[in-house]
Amino acid sequence: MMQVEYGNQTIAFDLIYREGKTLDIEVHPDKSVLVKAPLNTDLQEIYKRIVKRGRWVLKQQDFFDQFLPRTPEREYVPGESHYYLGRKYVLHLRKGKERSVKLISGQIRVVSPSLAPEAIMALLSSWYYNHAQVKFDEVYNETLQIFKRFDVGNPNLEIRRMKNRWGSCTPSQKIILNPEIIKAPKRCIQYVMIHEFCHLVIPNHNKEFYQLLGEMMPEWERWKSRLEGVMV
Repeated sequence: MMQVEYGNQTIAFDLIYREGKTLDIEVHPDKSVLVKAPLNTDLQEIYKRIVKRGRWVLKQQDFFDQFLPRTPEREYVPGESHYYLGRKYVLHLRKGKERSVKLISGQIRVVSPSLAPEAIMALLSSWYYNHAQVKFDEVYNETLQIFKRFDVGNPNLEIRRMKNRWGSCTPSQKIILNPEIIKAPKRCIQYVMIHEFCHLVIPNHNKEFYQLLGEMMPEWERWKSRLEGVMV
């Protein structure tokens, strides 16, 4: 990875040389910067071009900060609220030999040999992750069908906890989703998935990207707002 100074900030970027005449700068959803330059392009010329577009690069990176998950810290004590697919459940704890998590009558009932917060957190995290795998695969397959006409192939789907992202689409065309969004309504999950699929077609957040996003999910702004507020 290379870097260039822009004002009092540093822009790190990956560089790929290719045939052609244009030098392209891409900012991806994980905030990584990829520069595609014609063969034999002088490195100083690449630095100058990045600096020239530095304001745009930083603006694009700042855009992704709005996907900062807002789920507050939990204490994992009885009576605490937890969410699953947009519905709020009250945490109910019971000590027992077997470990289990069940949704019953507005409660998320957890049975565990230990009722220590760290034990409950580990058990719930595993439960959420397993349910996220099933639901994300379902939404992935639904989304893949509506993007067939764009010939996006079969991008890999990965579930990974991210500190400041709901989702990401890497330069290698891997879609990554934060398991935390299993707590939001299914339409919110669909919004994140569709958003990342749109990046398989248009890498940057430009006018064409939002036109495509609006075409694939006309009410995306509603579900984006819902996602940002549902788990506060």
